[in-house]
Amino acid sequence: MPDINFAQVFIAFVVLLFSLTIHESAHAWSADRLGDPTSRKLGRVSLNPIVHADLVGTVIFPLLAIVGGVPLVGWAKPVPVVARNLRHHRRDFVLVAAAGPASNLVLAFASALLLALLPVSPVRLGEPNVSAPLASLLSGAVQINVLLAVFNMIPIPPLDGGNVLSGVLPIRLATVFDRIRPYGFVLLYALILTDGYYYIVAPPYHLILSWLTAQ
Repeated sequence: MPDINFAQVFIAFVVLLFSLTIHESAHAWSADRLGDPTSRKLGRVSLNPIVHADLVGTVIFPLLAIVGGVPLVGWAKPVPVVARNLRHHRRDFVLVAAAGPASNLVLAFASALLLALLPVSPVRLGEPNVSAPLASLLSGAVQINVLLAVFNMIPIPPLDGGNVLSGVLPIRLATVFDRIRPYGFVLLYALILTDGYYYIVAPPYHLILSWLTAQ
């Protein structure tokens, strides 16, 4: 039986759940602000994880990935966006799509800043060390949020990066590009199960991480 650090698994899962909640809430909030009230009417402009959680994508797959030490795979329920309700259809759809990864980068930056400011208290006999678990949580928040931001910006629909690229391409090219949408998940799993994932995700992930953790 593998040696599982249940404390680390719990911390990683809580951080991922919170990060996915912020991600989807950012989509919902930005869509509502830009003219589409669909997500607000469905209660998705919320920081309640329950309204965003997907049993498979938010619970089962992430726990299996964390325990198994494989690339973290997780998602929440997509926020519905009706593009025709947006004031500037294509431009605002790009902004809504980009809001999720942007929120993860903000969370990563805030966590890195708090981690840098966190005083590391010496441990004395009989005294609890509060700084160690907090530092572990913040470190996990930096890594997971950078990973979520980079992964979601892969230019394959239905990921946010695919929606952003579709919105900035000329309409004729966007129409051609959107033809791969039904096969998006197949392409993503092919990337995850091959070295393609590391070639695409790892370089920007490590670069951003080095910027945030530079002392």
